[in-house]
Amino acid sequence: MNFTSHLRNRLAVIMLMSVCVSQAIDHPGITFPELSEGRFTLVESSSPVNVCVDPADDSAVRIAAGNLCADFGRVTGNEAALVDMPEGRRVIIAGTVGTPLIDRLIADGKISGSDLKGKNEKYIMKVVSSPADGVDEALVIVGSDRRGTVYGIYELSEQIGVSPWYDWADVPVARRENLSIEKGTYMAGEPAVRYRGIFLNDEAPCLTGWVKNTYGTGYGDHRFYERVFELILRLRGNFLWPAMWGWAFYADDAENGPTADRMGVIIGTSHHEPMARNHQEWARNRKNYGAWNYATNKKVLDKFFAEGVARAKGTEDVITIGMRGDGDEAMSAEADVKLLEKIIDNQRRIIKKETGRPAHETPQVWALYKEVLDYYDAGLRVPDDVTLLLCDDNWGNVRRLPDEKERKHPGGWGMYYHVDYVGAPRNSKLLNCTPIQNMWEQMQLTYDYGVDRLWILNVGDLKPMEYPITLFLDMAWNPHRYDASSLLEHTEKFCAQQFGEENAAEAARILNLLCKYNGRVTPEMLDRRTYSLESGEWRKVADGYARLEAEALRQYMTIAPECRDAYQQIILFPIQLMGNLYDMYYAQAMNHELYRNGDPEANMWADRVEACFKRDAELMNYYNKVMSGGKWDGMMTQKHIGYKSWDDSFAADTLPEIHRVEVSGDNCGGYSFSPSDGYISMEAQHYYKAVDPESGARWTVIPHMGRTLSGLSVMPYTESVDGARLEYSMTLPEDVREVKVLVVLKSTLAFANIDGHRYSIGFKGGESEVVNYNGNLNEAPKNIYSVFYPTVARRVVEKSVSLPVPSHKAGEPVVLELSPLDPGVVFEKIVVDFGGYSSQYLHGEESPHVVRK
Repeated sequence: MNFTSHLRNRLAVIMLMSVCVSQAIDHPGITFPELSEGRFTLVESSSPVNVCVDPADDSAVRIAAGNLCADFGRVTGNEAALVDMPEGRRVIIAGTVGTPLIDRLIADGKISGSDLKGKNEKYIMKVVSSPADGVDEALVIVGSDRRGTVYGIYELSEQIGVSPWYDWADVPVARRENLSIEKGTYMAGEPAVRYRGIFLNDEAPCLTGWVKNTYGTGYGDHRFYERVFELILRLRGNFLWPAMWGWAFYADDAENGPTADRMGVIIGTSHHEPMARNHQEWARNRKNYGAWNYATNKKVLDKFFAEGVARAKGTEDVITIGMRGDGDEAMSAEADVKLLEKIIDNQRRIIKKETGRPAHETPQVWALYKEVLDYYDAGLRVPDDVTLLLCDDNWGNVRRLPDEKERKHPGGWGMYYHVDYVGAPRNSKLLNCTPIQNMWEQMQLTYDYGVDRLWILNVGDLKPMEYPITLFLDMAWNPHRYDASSLLEHTEKFCAQQFGEENAAEAARILNLLCKYNGRVTPEMLDRRTYSLESGEWRKVADGYARLEAEALRQYMTIAPECRDAYQQIILFPIQLMGNLYDMYYAQAMNHELYRNGDPEANMWADRVEACFKRDAELMNYYNKVMSGGKWDGMMTQKHIGYKSWDDSFAADTLPEIHRVEVSGDNCGGYSFSPSDGYISMEAQHYYKAVDPESGARWTVIPHMGRTLSGLSVMPYTESVDGARLEYSMTLPEDVREVKVLVVLKSTLAFANIDGHRYSIGFKGGESEVVNYNGNLNEAPKNIYSVFYPTVARRVVEKSVSLPVPSHKAGEPVVLELSPLDPGVVFEKIVVDFGGYSSQYLHGEESPHVVRK
């Protein structure tokens, strides 16, 4: 199985023994010149070549190179060695323009420096001969800057079979004994968006709980963030807003910031956390600090801001400026433009003072989130170097884009986008509910309007947002890589990387439908009223999830066992969890409707609600405790059943309201039907009245008998059926004088009366007919192929008679009487047709009915 993604079919890491070409997503901006003959051997007999990094290179490069060495170990069982000087016949050299080793290769003409000079985060990968004394050839990865080199290193990791999601989604790595790459030069283009990243948000209880269970801390420390930074870089992102609900990135662990800087990840703070300070740093000390109010507490706030900038000095961190109210709220009811202008002016002075450089040399962003956009509309403007960060409506619809004049703003524009949100009308935290097409459409729109400085995606707990994170960051590299007709190629190649090429098309089809279905309504907003019960809409959408789950389960059972945890996380679990919620709320809708009519079937649907509620907890427990050996314990603990307002302040998931009908011999039956589309279809069990025979035998429901609901028969079969009768009440149009009645029975053979078993049928007050329904259901030569086999193979007998309807007024019920005349007669369904019925295998949906008591 090949697990690859970002570069690119013709980069072609090739299995020496199996001659199997790794396939991947074509990375935009890469060119493929004619390749020279021969290949560069990366691994031979499970022994990888050494990886060389100049000691003078940046720490981010050395960390990525160390991960590449570990990736070779994941592929071959033997890690590559990380060395400071090229040695051996073959070697991988990774480095950045400006370091001695790389500059020497450029000076010697081995690498073209002009292709990288002045470029942003670009890399070249090339096989060169004689790169150093004693070395025959090298695969050289050169970056225009440190992240360019890092991306080139991780590109090679993907090509040898290590998914960026190997850790965060448990994607397996296929073992290989021999690997080589075709000789040539490969150049990756620059990213379209300068700052590309994710925002960890709304991290309680899931991410917080998982971190507690995994690291023993109540906050994300540098060990946790190191894994996040690695994922961002492997996905070719470069930016992070750290979690801020209950955590304080800078204050919780003093190593968090330095770790980000060492690895090459740029840190910012969210839209309401100015000057590189986390909100929790203020909230935890509010008694000492006083009010979060610049008009009354300027001195304390200026000192607070200065400490944040001083702490971020010397890093690439982007400083958020401006100010919102305390705790992600509006600063005031009206847009106080003069106050905010004063705040920003003072913040700029603080930045200049603390960094010792002009303010414009420190990257800054002003987030026009929610009410802050009112300040902009009221005329407030920031200096030219500041990036203006726009946002969506928290539900994936871009609120505002710059016009032609605004696009000339030198500091550029950014977009803050959500696939997780806490707020009205309901939180959206449990699962990804963003259709693939929605994100693609809005983000390419965003880019087309000149928003290319900063893209940040609110991903909540990070899991289970694996696919939208990948799509968002791939689009940030090149928003126009895919168009409307080719978009799902991205999904398929993502699935090829995680589950293998042979599983990609089907997995992508299922994943796309999952995102589409989930996009209709979030699990938090779903309830029994969401879809129409009367039109059949509820059943249709619930059945759609059931079918999708069956298809996913079928694929889950066929993929390699080592891929199943990844498949669970990305595809199967979200389908099962959401599908089960649909099943539960559909059952609740049925329960309420049937209870309203006094229908005892309401109880069956109540049982189903309870079973689905129990299964929901079991699915969540499986994700936390069983899947991946319990690695993700705590990550799936979000409450989602019991919302009454926008937030999840209720204590725990709550069983939806259900009702039960007390069932006894006195309140069975009582059904009365009304026509729909020119006919009435009735389950035999749904009678108005049942009269037991004089023998002491009783009418008995056989659950699940037949093609639809059940069978109804007099039992025991050895007793007489004399006097047994069923009555079916219905309303018919006043002008209906004759109907055709179809009775559906079990294909019972004539075991007691060789001439055939019979029943009588007719409307009360009208003429009745006796019907022999199985007299020809035998193996006589004239019947065996024309009647017997076709009937018993389909398990039902269908008998139609035309009956006169007694005179009646509009709305006045008429009663059809049905009586068995022999033992073993099992009724399943009755259809009364007055012009609208067409033959159906299931004999039509049951008509509307009420239960009269």
